[in-house]
Amino acid sequence: MLAGTEVLINLLPLTQETRGLIDAGFLRRLPRGAYLIQVGRGEHLVEEALLDALETGHLSGAALDVFATEPLPETHAFWEHPAVFVTPHEACHASERAIARTLRVTAEAVRAGRRPPDTVDTARGY
Repeated sequence: MLAGTEVLINLLPLTQETRGLIDAGFLRRLPRGAYLIQVGRGEHLVEEALLDALETGHLSGAALDVFATEPLPETHAFWEHPAVFVTPHEACHASERAIARTLRVTAEAVRAGRRPPDTVDTARGY
């Protein structure tokens, strides 16, 4: 799949299997000029591997929303790299109505003996 991927969008959950997944070997399997959009978890990406892929021109650029260290240190190379677009890691602003609806649905599921929706399965890691 990677060989035919011009734009890779990472949305994976962080598990033992996905930690460090996007490393030098992974990035080399993308075609020359590919672009990475990293919005999953910061620990998926081996940051030095990405910098190397950008410096050699193998990747054309990257949009990064998550990092191994958050907040991203002011001295990190990503801030100044011309091929890196850093976005603020902010999911959204939820309305009071949306929060109340989520709490109500969760409470109703618990009272009925059901698993609440969108529950994290700690055995799977997401």
